[in-house]
Amino acid sequence: MLAFPGMEPQTRGRRGAGRAWDVLMRNARAQAEDYVRLLPPDHDPPPFLLVCDVGHCIEIYANFRRDGKAYDIFPDRRAYRIYLEDLRDEAVRKRLVAIWSDPLSLDPARHAAKVTREIATRIAKVSQALEKAGHPTEDVAMFLMRVLFTMFAEDVDLLPRNSFKVLLKDCADRPEIFPGMMEELWRAMDEGGFSATIRHPVRRFNGEFFRNRRALPLRREEIGELAAAANHDWKDVEPAIFGTFLEQALDPTDRRRLGAHYTPRAYVERLVIATVIDPLRLEWAGIRATADRQKTEGREKQAIASVQAFHDRLCNLRILDPACGTANFLYVSLELMKTLESDVLEALNDLGGQEALHGLESHTVDPHQFLGLEVNPRAASIAELVLWIGHLQLHFRNNGGIPSEPILKAFHNIRCMDAVLVSLDNPRSPDWPDADYIVGNPPFIGGKDLRNRMGDAYAEALWAAHPEMNESADFVMYWWDRSAELLARKGTRLQRFGFVTTNSIGQVFQRRVMERYLAAKAPVSLVMAIPDHPWTKVTRDSAAVRIAMTVVEAGRLEGRLMEVVSEDGVATDTPVILFRETSGRINADLTIGADVTAAGGLKANIGICSPGVKLHGAGFIISRKEAEHLGRGRHAGLDTHIRAYRNGRDLTNRPREVMAIDLLGRTQDEVRTFYPELYQHLRLTVKPERDRNNRATYRDNWWIFGEPRRELRPALAGLSRYIATVETAKHRIFQFLDADILPDNMLVVIATDDSAVLGILSSRWHAMWAAAQGGTLEDRPRYSKSRCFDPFPFPLMADTHRNPIGRVSEALDAHRKRVLAAHPHLTLTSLYNVLDRIVSGTHPDRLEPRERRIFEDGLVLILRELHDELDMAVAAAYGWSADLPQADVLAHLVALNRERTREEKRGIVRWVRPDYQIERFGSETERAQQIEADLSLPQGIAAAAGLQAFPARDDAAQTALVIDALIASGGAVDAADIAGRFRQGQRIRPAVASVLASLYRMGLVSTSDMGRTFAFRRAA
Repeated sequence: MLAFPGMEPQTRGRRGAGRAWDVLMRNARAQAEDYVRLLPPDHDPPPFLLVCDVGHCIEIYANFRRDGKAYDIFPDRRAYRIYLEDLRDEAVRKRLVAIWSDPLSLDPARHAAKVTREIATRIAKVSQALEKAGHPTEDVAMFLMRVLFTMFAEDVDLLPRNSFKVLLKDCADRPEIFPGMMEELWRAMDEGGFSATIRHPVRRFNGEFFRNRRALPLRREEIGELAAAANHDWKDVEPAIFGTFLEQALDPTDRRRLGAHYTPRAYVERLVIATVIDPLRLEWAGIRATADRQKTEGREKQAIASVQAFHDRLCNLRILDPACGTANFLYVSLELMKTLESDVLEALNDLGGQEALHGLESHTVDPHQFLGLEVNPRAASIAELVLWIGHLQLHFRNNGGIPSEPILKAFHNIRCMDAVLVSLDNPRSPDWPDADYIVGNPPFIGGKDLRNRMGDAYAEALWAAHPEMNESADFVMYWWDRSAELLARKGTRLQRFGFVTTNSIGQVFQRRVMERYLAAKAPVSLVMAIPDHPWTKVTRDSAAVRIAMTVVEAGRLEGRLMEVVSEDGVATDTPVILFRETSGRINADLTIGADVTAAGGLKANIGICSPGVKLHGAGFIISRKEAEHLGRGRHAGLDTHIRAYRNGRDLTNRPREVMAIDLLGRTQDEVRTFYPELYQHLRLTVKPERDRNNRATYRDNWWIFGEPRRELRPALAGLSRYIATVETAKHRIFQFLDADILPDNMLVVIATDDSAVLGILSSRWHAMWAAAQGGTLEDRPRYSKSRCFDPFPFPLMADTHRNPIGRVSEALDAHRKRVLAAHPHLTLTSLYNVLDRIVSGTHPDRLEPRERRIFEDGLVLILRELHDELDMAVAAAYGWSADLPQADVLAHLVALNRERTREEKRGIVRWVRPDYQIERFGSETERAQQIEADLSLPQGIAAAAGLQAFPARDDAAQTALVIDALIASGGAVDAADIAGRFRQGQRIRPAVASVLASLYRMGLVSTSDMGRTFAFRRAA
């Protein structure tokens, strides 16, 4: 056994004054959890851990999340320990049998979702009947919520058992007495006292929930539905989804989706654990180690005080959901914090018996700590009901006994308000209540849809209230931005926030919101991110919504990137999602590795890249025959105003051979005078649409494209061809287009006829860069000028490199155009689909018949050879190995971007098209002088700061600092090494050794050299 204080062998014991038995059981639990963490990645973690003191006791811990992390007491604090004498109970024996024979049948979510859905279905029928009878929707909702809580109160013995069921049975026979009987019962529940309706004294519940006692009249059939709902055991209702079901049941427009379109509890739990519970568990582990050390050193009262202080902290935390809906995130946070509280109370009991728990009956985690903001009044009311039902369920499950009166307390913790806008007349960001953690699921509305979904007035007021936000950002990002601003404030109370967002969060407009905070002087960091995750349950009528999850903490920290590797049971109430986890600094595009999002735009690339024209009027597009009818070929100069037109589909599929009317540079009078047919055509087909447009410039200049790209036109002037790529496409393909072709807005244009530039853009180097920098639309990559082209560092090319690249790219462009012209069934997309199959290792003989025809007619092997030659030539120009893996490619390009940025600060610009760019964007000073700019030191080279002091009398702070040092070390270190990191040096070595010993006993550190060095045990 290890030879330092507190590590002496101890004999096996039982509960007693010394509490040594509890320590042994706790250590055994930690050892079992370690075994789970050591399972191979392809082995599912078990749902149960059993800790057994043979012949005396079995402790049961469960984790139905299948993530192999923390296991919680099961089924609750009162029943997780099974002593030998408990085996007389048949229910206990059945539970043990099920653990071995059918463990997943004990997952409460499997039964709870079914029960909850059945209750909500019956309530929906009653709600529908009352609305048909003419009762206002809100009155119906509040009435039914009072009914539902009454059912729950009966099942947890807050009302006499079966009293409400008997009442409903009596009323079914005489429906006319129902309103009066209910109102009398609710009066008694409001005030406390005797109820004539159920002939029994009633406890006082809450003066607000039952203050409005109005009961709506029901027919026999509706009362029968309520009776059927009351017959369910309300202890089995799952609050995490009950609110959603109830809202659907009460909403006429949502009722058809009842129970089908909702978020499974497991998904909500995943974000709540990462945001709220993980940091609290880590903190609790440190407190347990501190208390163990204090107890070992004979300081029992200090040990109890340490645990009590943590319990006080738990009871004083505030969790905020600023878009709480029906409180599913708040309830799951409440339940998981109550589970953690149970562990804390068990530790107090182990340390000091019931005396240590004295006075804690009323000092507990409860609903007043869980704050919500919700704009929908009905949802806000449901949220309060959900929290109280959930809290009372947990009370009876863990504590037993009747809670003190009033049963329900008016905490007013759910505020009915807009979280991101005070009002249309007062466009500013509203104040949020102070909170330690923020977690939630704000509304999903794309930035481009804000005006249509929320209205012009709301959108304008929102943008005025948040001037720092770009107007293209998704609605959810306003919550992300506000939370990040609160987190970054000096002296903030907020410790972490976590949100569900659209899975487009890694795309350009969303990234810009995050980048502002991730790259700030006082930065925040992504400590957990899931880029793509299912959200709502999959049904036959609707596909699963895909989302992202991000968790944020202040400071420059590493995080866990979790990528989905399998999805099982997504059409059930208990889906299982498995992940591949990577640790490191998480970038704004939700990747780990080279941070391509940190690459800034280069002056070298300025002025030659732009989207094509944006018409804003379908009448601008005409056929060749219509062009002739409108005067092309008859009116002088009209050929320059009616031009061939291409959009994205024209390039990826087959051209439509349409033309566009381009009148930039012509006045309205000139068009009417010189091209009257054209004028009348546009007057009929474009002007009515433009007259309805909000932008004055679109209305006033109705005969001109909405976005004619004035800045692009000079760059294209004088060129016989230019480069184009489709903005959103499965394959990133660049090609030359003739200069007389007008590009659509969904094409990105590079204004150069240089075949070497085409070759570099067509190489795997630029393809990997564009894939990492650009976003996606559905599953198709998007090419963004500002993120993909502007920051891209082109290689320096002498003729020895330029000529081979240009020669191969000319051959590539010609080859594709030749086979497309010869075979009308071919498209660029089909060519590259087959090329992908060949590159991935499919032999041509194993292609499907249609693919084989494309392979033969498209000469796909030649296409592959040309791309391979191009990649080799571009690699030679960069001076890098041609077979670099993607991570290294991106790292090299980011480094080169950084180098070019430093050069440009000194006036050295590596222009892509110098003959055009220098004249317009280069200054005489830049060309004549190479000014040395002050460059900041590389990251990591800075003056050494003073060492931190090790606290002399704060045991908990000592434990936390030692844990931080272990985590930062990333490997095994000894007490001397850790002591050397603090101002007091080796004088604190004994204290550090004492902390390490306690951490070892708690199973939080491991040693492979008999206690000389220790490494922190990271959670799986």
